[in-house]
Amino acid sequence: MQKLNNIQHVFFDLDHTLWDFDKNSALTFDFIFKKHKVSTNIKDFLSFYEPINLQYWKLYRDEKVTKDYLRYHRLKDTFDALNFTVQDNLIHQLSDDYITNLSSFNHVFEGTFQLLDYLKTKYTLHIITNGFKEAQNNKLKASKLDHYFETITNSESAGVKKPNPKIFNFALNSAKAETSNSIMIGDNYEADIQGALNIGLDAICFNYHKTELTKDIKVVQNLLDIKDYL
Repeated sequence: MQKLNNIQHVFFDLDHTLWDFDKNSALTFDFIFKKHKVSTNIKDFLSFYEPINLQYWKLYRDEKVTKDYLRYHRLKDTFDALNFTVQDNLIHQLSDDYITNLSSFNHVFEGTFQLLDYLKTKYTLHIITNGFKEAQNNKLKASKLDHYFETITNSESAGVKKPNPKIFNFALNSAKAETSNSIMIGDNYEADIQGALNIGLDAICFNYHKTELTKDIKVVQNLLDIKDYL
């Protein structure tokens, strides 16, 4: 593993890379289900919801569904899969409450703060996220991550989502950075890694989910292993 000597700017994905989305999401659903007396088993709910949510995010990345459609149907489809009847007005309320309360839970991946403290002294750090602006800003602030990053690019400000080249170019321009002196770090092969590589931006995959990847991809399974590259 060879140190990368030309890097000045490090771009991070947020959800599933620094911010532990699955853990925080599960805690949020547990909270709002108790609040609204939704009596479905939370583990059963999550076993259906997590793959359904990933499918809808792929559709959202591909511009095939809107934000509102995603927020409603990922819940509706999950309740339908469970054969659990929930009225539409409650689904909309749960959808709103989920976004409102998601940043109340702020677990980050092991090594996040140690890594960012290390990188901050050597590089300028940035975020590129497909998440919704209000939710992502709340997460960064509540989890005390916001002060590490000079720029934050989200899909709403860029007008497109990763892996679209335009969001990476938008982020580079905002950061006054070049592909030649920058690197992208994220967990999603299609959105983060392939999206970056497609514009000539180097990338490291945080492959905590142990997806099978080709050997030419830079991979770590623990965030602190990024120090071997940077």
